[in-house]
Amino acid sequence: AFSCKAGEFLDMKSQACKPCAEGTYSLGTGVRFDEWDEVPHGFANVATNLEVDEGLGEAVENCTACPAGWPPIPPDGQLSQLATEPSRCLVLLVATKPSHWPIVLVAMDPSCQLVVLVATDPSHYLVAPAATKPSCWLVVPVELSRGNNVLYWRTTAFSVWSKVPKPVLVRNIGITGVAYTSECFPCKPGTFAPAAGSSSCQLCPADTFSSKGATTCQPCEPPTYAEPGSASCKPRPPCTDKDYFYTHTACDTHGETQLMFKWAEPKICSEELPQAAQLPPSGVKTKCPPCNPGFAKSNGSSCQPCPYGTYSNGSGCLSCPAGTQPVLGLEYKWWNVLPPNMETTVLSGINFEYKGMAGWEVAGDYIYTAAGASDNDFMILTLVVPGFSPPSPVLEDTESKEVARITFVFETICSVSCELYFMVGVNSRTNTPVETWTGPKGKQSYTYVVEKNATMSFTWAFQRTPYHEGGRRYTSDVAKLYSVNVTNVLGGVASFCRRCVPKPAGSCAPCPPGSALDPGSGTCQPCPPGTYLRGHPSDGTPACHPCGPGTRSNQLRSLCYNNCSFSLALPGRVLHYDLSALATSTTFTSGPSFTAKGLKYFHHFNISLCGHQGRKMASCSDNVTDARVPGGQGDPARVVTSHVCQSILVPPDVVGYKTPVASQPVSLADRLLGVTTGSSLDGVTSPPEYFPPS
Repeated sequence: AFSCKAGEFLDMKSQACKPCAEGTYSLGTGVRFDEWDEVPHGFANVATNLEVDEGLGEAVENCTACPAGWPPIPPDGQLSQLATEPSRCLVLLVATKPSHWPIVLVAMDPSCQLVVLVATDPSHYLVAPAATKPSCWLVVPVELSRGNNVLYWRTTAFSVWSKVPKPVLVRNIGITGVAYTSECFPCKPGTFAPAAGSSSCQLCPADTFSSKGATTCQPCEPPTYAEPGSASCKPRPPCTDKDYFYTHTACDTHGETQLMFKWAEPKICSEELPQAAQLPPSGVKTKCPPCNPGFAKSNGSSCQPCPYGTYSNGSGCLSCPAGTQPVLGLEYKWWNVLPPNMETTVLSGINFEYKGMAGWEVAGDYIYTAAGASDNDFMILTLVVPGFSPPSPVLEDTESKEVARITFVFETICSVSCELYFMVGVNSRTNTPVETWTGPKGKQSYTYVVEKNATMSFTWAFQRTPYHEGGRRYTSDVAKLYSVNVTNVLGGVASFCRRCVPKPAGSCAPCPPGSALDPGSGTCQPCPPGTYLRGHPSDGTPACHPCGPGTRSNQLRSLCYNNCSFSLALPGRVLHYDLSALATSTTFTSGPSFTAKGLKYFHHFNISLCGHQGRKMASCSDNVTDARVPGGQGDPARVVTSHVCQSILVPPDVVGYKTPVASQPVSLADRLLGVTTGSSLDGVTSPPEYFPPS
């Protein structure tokens, strides 16, 4: 049997392998599918409505037809791809080919969470793994047996609140181990092969183009431009005020900074056309903002961290007074330069590849999202913290596992449906979204509690619109970060010092759990019964506070709880209530609800309000990934533990799985304030209609 190398083909006349000519390529014993103007020969795609019960035997009215499976997406300059819309429909892409298939897939999400299933037969599914940097495109190899093979790409996905479909994309399919090829394939438009014997074609660089079978790329004429991998050039539009942004230079030796205006890259507009906007003049000098807390200026103009044992409000390093110790952390509220432990980039919303450009720019008292190449790019900002040094060890039997916390103040200014994602990564693993804000949001604060001492990355990703449209229309839609404060940072700096218990060696330490520092004696005193320790050491000096009505303190004095009983004194009698039924985890489900597309789902609640020394016993999970694969092969489900939690439950008969699918778990109650018959407690007021008079 003949076997030609990549870049060669079998010449049938001479029965010998020969190199491909310039402008063509071959994989030798392989075939690649990377053009999706139409579904390739040998593929079939099917969409099935999972909610239609075929056994009913009756006509189904008011139904929406399922989308046409995997419709090809027209090439957008540099990329061809195949897409499927996640919905209540089961979508299958089937191919019949022999050999070994490396498959490249992606999900439209900055966290790169994939929802696609790859199958070698209908009974065996492979869940594609989560992606990591530097690209969200995933390569999934599938080993096939000798002979004919049928492969299934199956997607089923749902989101109760999502209004914008986020399709799964297939970018290319490569096949190896097939029979020899007797011809070479011409390079597709936008690519070229400059030398003979090529196994692949190269993308044309920016501002060049090529036609099919090109050996080189042609430059665009001056009034036109082209994105990388383009088959033709486009006329440059006139520049507008949406094509540039502003930033600040680093402080000079005189303590001044300059306001600079820059064109957004890549610059495709022309400032020479009539009515085109011009770049505003740069260089206006202003006084530099002070250093961030815990930093101070040295002999030069840059801010340097204060040494351990000192603190600073940004003007100068001062030694902590006797009987105190520095509270280590990181606080950024002045943005003249990007801190060294932060980085910014742009993730393309079209091909999900990272670009070598800044997504966020400093602006003095805030940092904001700059203009991207297109409005659906993800503007990414990442803060990396090497670890944490909590002032006291986190005990396993305490209710709070807080190691540190991050608090940031932000604002989004949007004219369309923008989204700001906040994501957390642990030990360089893929970021996990923990919160999302959609649309314009006024200036507000958000806090995330860290419960694991590890290297953490905190990422903000902003997308102006999920829809791809040419040009920059929504550059004025921005996200702003005003301040970021991380507590207990290993090797951090201090903005203040807190009182502590002196030690013989001259150092001092915080009080043990359940004890507070007595200001008079300077010693630690345990919180008395009926009180609990409130306040985190990173915020200052914790103190003992009384428990709410109907509650008692636990043994560690870390919280207050109810022992599943309540007594109500009335004139001439006392009513005793037994609440033991609320001790064990109790679940109930609401009536059915339906999405806009008709997907049936339920609100599932879990409640545990008393007993157990105040430990949270109610839990809600997310088993979306586990429900799709055979038992034992999925990742551990994400679990939320609280006093009251809620999740979305989709019955198995709706999605075609063996078990119900639970998703989007959230905590509804994480602290018991007290038990009372009044309508108000500790600033929380219950609406009167919830408790009408008897």
